[in-house]
Amino acid sequence: MNSNQLFERIENSKKPEFGDILSKSFELYKKVFSKGIIHALIMFALAIPFILAVYIPLLPFYIDMLQNAGDPYYQPTFLEGFSVVMIIVWVIVIFALSFVMQVLNISIYGHFLKVVKNEDLGLTEETGGYFTIAKKYFGKIILISLANMGISIVAMLACYFPLFYVMVPLQLVILIFIFNPEMSVENIIKAAFKLGNKYWFTFFGLIFISGLLSALGIILCYIGVIATLFFSYVVMYYMYKDTIGFEEENKSESWNVIVE
Repeated sequence: MNSNQLFERIENSKKPEFGDILSKSFELYKKVFSKGIIHALIMFALAIPFILAVYIPLLPFYIDMLQNAGDPYYQPTFLEGFSVVMIIVWVIVIFALSFVMQVLNISIYGHFLKVVKNEDLGLTEETGGYFTIAKKYFGKIILISLANMGISIVAMLACYFPLFYVMVPLQLVILIFIFNPEMSVENIIKAAFKLGNKYWFTFFGLIFISGLLSALGIILCYIGVIATLFFSYVVMYYMYKDTIGFEEENKSESWNVIVE
């Protein structure tokens, strides 16, 4: 699908039904539940090296705090032994690793969405590996991430209210990229804002409710997050399908009409 076709579909799209999307999301997530858990486990496994890279340099500081716990005259000495250059290098490394982590997580997210699409439409399309999207579109994902970050910073500087507004279109940017990876970054962002502006309240409600439901796993001492994390992604999938839709879906419907 090229950019003109995408913008035309957004323009002619029908308003998504809030309750219908949630209902369909519950039913579909039952079918892809085990696959969602696998994707979540992979994401958690990837997070471990990142967490270690962030906190290992801080271990001397935490050990020092524990050893001096209860001392009213204790003064933290975190910066002692660390040169300015070391601190700058550490910050740069963490910043770079965070972008790499984001690219890998987006790749896993995209792979799951393709699995969901195949399950929903009864397709047998090749989904690739968990990191196929990262390998093929690493640079584009970095550009999209930087653009999202820039938009968020500008919105935040404008007294926070615009940040509240742009959160919906920004949630759609990666979603549109996954299903239209060949489009330019500029057109992907334009499409996300065009779609987000059109159905802002419906999408905001769906994102908010699905986010709450996905976070219910925290009640089970965080272990349950693995089981609920990807439910919100199924909701995002239907947000895309019920507005923009897929060419494969249209072909399937035409075939059914012919058969009948």
